[in-house]
Amino acid sequence: MHEAIETANRAFEAFKGLNDQRLQKLEQGEAGLGDKLAAMHQAYDEMLGVKASIDALEARMNRPAAAYLSDAEQLAQHHKEAFGQYLRKGSELGLRELESKAYAASTGGGADGGYAIPKVIDRSIEALAVNLSPIRSIASVQEVVTPDFHKLVNVRGTGSGWVGEVAARPATSTSGLADIKPPMGELYANPQATQQMLDDVFFDAEQWLAEEVAIEFARAEGAAFIVGDGVNKPSGFLAGTTATTDDATRNFGVLQHVVTGVAGGFPATNPADVLIALVGKMKAAYRANARFVMSKALLFEVASFKDTSGRYIFNPISAPGVPQTLMNYPILEAEDMPAKAANSLSIAFGDFRRGYLIVDRIGTRVIRDPFSNKPYVGFYTVKRLGGALINSEAIKVLKFAA
Repeated sequence: MHEAIETANRAFEAFKGLNDQRLQKLEQGEAGLGDKLAAMHQAYDEMLGVKASIDALEARMNRPAAAYLSDAEQLAQHHKEAFGQYLRKGSELGLRELESKAYAASTGGGADGGYAIPKVIDRSIEALAVNLSPIRSIASVQEVVTPDFHKLVNVRGTGSGWVGEVAARPATSTSGLADIKPPMGELYANPQATQQMLDDVFFDAEQWLAEEVAIEFARAEGAAFIVGDGVNKPSGFLAGTTATTDDATRNFGVLQHVVTGVAGGFPATNPADVLIALVGKMKAAYRANARFVMSKALLFEVASFKDTSGRYIFNPISAPGVPQTLMNYPILEAEDMPAKAANSLSIAFGDFRRGYLIVDRIGTRVIRDPFSNKPYVGFYTVKRLGGALINSEAIKVLKFAA
């Protein structure tokens, strides 16, 4: 590389020297310019040739060489290439074998029904969904390989005590465990493309599929994570019952709510006080990573609230990457939150990473269908996912009730 760069530099210096001579002779009206121009072109061509060699060498150095890729990485690369041919042409040559190997390497088994989307594309769908699905961006997400997933949650805590170095250690209270099985369902999307689009060499079929599927999945799961009833879909964090009782006496799985004092609205005077009360019900351990969740319409309303000192409790975005805040806590806009109405639970506050679990089953599947809706080619895409409340102390809600 160093030698090639030196060669290019020498060629460029020769080019500059010849060009200076050409300009001098041009000013003096001397003959022999044709020879100088020919020599210049030769020096310039030599420089361009060396530069092309350097660019090609850099490209090879920057490209991951197969020799440096692990077996799993090479397999994933081959799987993605074969899957691309399946999307474009419907070619299944070698795809099933590559799929079986790729998924056996990570999960111990392949997906059934259609073809499993390569992990690199699946990750792209997940990344896009995080940006489009509000609750997914703040909840805890667990990948699983079986629909029979259980999570044990410590609901009481293990007892402890202080003793001297040689003192007896009496028995402490044992922890209480809750066995939570997040309800799961099958989520599907069926984006359509023309064969002409798929035949276009500049059309990125994999990225197109990832974007179309992510948008549709995010739309459907966004509502399920909030108000889903748990029947062939996730159970939303607002799906269960709520009560006014504190954490020490409230049953596990029941969220605590704070009432506004007005059915379907805020108090006429000092409306910010109910939000302060909501935050005050949260334990300090959860407040550290807590945020408000509400619709945009409700956010516009609370943005006008002031505290008792006359200061606005809402702070808009002050710099790129800095979220808007309410009472110094980040705000997440979620349009699937219930609209303000009598007895509605329209504002939530909490640490959702500790309060809500999303379960993604590894292996999004796709079936290519060029027949059902000619001239369009459909890509029936399916994934299994679930969700459930796992910590009812980590999330509080505001109830618009008297």
